[in-house]
Amino acid sequence: MTVNRVQAPLRVVLTDVNADVVEAWRAAFADTPEVEIRRGSILDEQVDAWVSPTNSRGRMDGGVDAVIKRYLGAGIQLRVQRAIRDRFAGRLPVGSAVCVPSGAVNPKFLISTPTMERSAQNVSETLNVALACAAAFQAIHRQNAEAPGSIRSVALVGMGARTGGVPARVCANLMWTGYTLFNDYRFADDDDLRATITAQLDDIEKAPVDKRVRIAPPQRSASRR
Repeated sequence: MTVNRVQAPLRVVLTDVNADVVEAWRAAFADTPEVEIRRGSILDEQVDAWVSPTNSRGRMDGGVDAVIKRYLGAGIQLRVQRAIRDRFAGRLPVGSAVCVPSGAVNPKFLISTPTMERSAQNVSETLNVALACAAAFQAIHRQNAEAPGSIRSVALVGMGARTGGVPARVCANLMWTGYTLFNDYRFADDDDLRATITAQLDDIEKAPVDKRVRIAPPQRSASRR
């Protein structure tokens, strides 16, 4: 496994119109004060990139995807689906993401990362939120490797907390895990990322939803620093 530490600072904003999600974020991210949390629409965030939870086909027909498509125009779905076709043969696996120009001044980029394979799929009993959150940060690392400094700030919503049926507390815990474990690391490929996060978090997949708790990050060996 090849993992590289990423040193460039990134401004991270978590924003959602759902008060329960915001409250859960404040609890889960209590020890990460550098993350900005507020209640509101992602459309109001002045950042370089928005992260939109999507489905594997990149069909922006529900949830936040639909809101962003209405705001940025139908062309954004075409760009997302073209990127999925070119890089993933038309189907974007959970634990991967694409980053495309938005066609707007704000944000400059849209990052699409699937929390589900098909539209309106319930993913409350999966690790998909953590995988999607981690993949979004990997997309930022790739974009900044190609064009240094092009994404210095990013806004994310409550992944899977609407159409995915993920309870607010579970959503917040899994997003915290994805952020804490993978925000500052760059993985060689998406398979490496998926294998790592699944190995770290596999135990909670077997626990009932009401028994799942916030997960502490693993000890990082010297070889991963």
